[in-house]
Amino acid sequence: MTDAGTRNRKIDFLRGISILLVLFHHFNIAYRLDDTFLSRVFGWEAVRAVARNGNYGVTMFFVISGYLITANAIRRWSELAHVDVRMFYGLRIARIVPCLLLLLAVVNALALAGIAIFQNHSPAGIPVSFWLVNLASLTFWMNVLIGTHGWTNYALGVLWSLSVEEVFYLSFPLLCLAFRREGWLVAFWLACIVAGPVYRFLHQGDEGDYLYAYFACFDAIAIGCCAALLARRFALRGRARSVLTWLTALSMTFVYLAWPIRASNVFGVTAMAFGTAVLLLAAHGRADGSTLWRRRTSAALERFGRLSYELYLFHLIVLGLLRTIFPPSGVTGDEKLALLVGYLLLSACLAVSIAHFYAEPSSRIIRKWLRENKVSDWKRVLRAETSQRRTP
Repeated sequence: MTDAGTRNRKIDFLRGISILLVLFHHFNIAYRLDDTFLSRVFGWEAVRAVARNGNYGVTMFFVISGYLITANAIRRWSELAHVDVRMFYGLRIARIVPCLLLLLAVVNALALAGIAIFQNHSPAGIPVSFWLVNLASLTFWMNVLIGTHGWTNYALGVLWSLSVEEVFYLSFPLLCLAFRREGWLVAFWLACIVAGPVYRFLHQGDEGDYLYAYFACFDAIAIGCCAALLARRFALRGRARSVLTWLTALSMTFVYLAWPIRASNVFGVTAMAFGTAVLLLAAHGRADGSTLWRRRTSAALERFGRLSYELYLFHLIVLGLLRTIFPPSGVTGDEKLALLVGYLLLSACLAVSIAHFYAEPSSRIIRKWLRENKVSDWKRVLRAETSQRRTP
């Protein structure tokens, strides 16, 4: 997460695009848009090409996450070898856990209320208890559960990507301290980058592996980490930056639209990840004065980007309730577009409310506790050192 005073609007813009791709993908799964005004104007194949590859939006999130985690660690501790392990984990808890606990509470309550879509299902024919689903959510192996049992819980399935991220970040500060030198860290991350497409290639017959497994996704996060290190030593400037940005954006658009992810994931994930890294390097240190970023559309995407975590976690609550109230079998034509607009607005309102009234206050409380305890620790250390110096 970027601290409030150091937010980069271009990164929020990228996150806004990523979360909209995910939201649109999930809506089209629920309410197929083949008979709507969009399909009549642009053609169903074009609409489907945009909607089918929402997982690439998650790939972009992984890269951005790795970039920000690494860049913020460098900003806080000057060198990765100086990372404070306890503070690092504490900051992750402050950002991740409050919303995660709220999501679990809401989904469990809706399931207990008898709303079918929020209850557990058995797509693989093996019943799974809510205890196991909650445990997988809290201990970050939801992706493993999905790979084994299928999409057991509709609203909690999104936690597969959080599981990937947090397992990667569990090792992040430990590796920083163990390797001590950036060169060894980069070598480890390069190994992840090479292993990603190999792993995906070897598991093409199983969507749970080539899309959701740890080693199928770690490469995107590692690319983001490397990009953050590169940003300290290399800056894109002037016309070269603009040309490279547009060429990268066009190339990513081509990869996204040309093939379904099941056909392109082996190197498609790598291409989308490297493209995102290039866009992050282009955004690094760039002034915010460009009129492009002042347009209302850009501002709206930036706002979506700032709320991307809350939107990602809770949008299936909104979509699940809509599917319960308006069963897809009874919704036709442009009624779906009306629901799409309502779904986006309701998801945004819910995310704003959660962020403002719950997530941000909870995070501030945890961060304040971390700061106070950190100060207390330093005071104890100083007192001990002073006492030792005075001992004859």
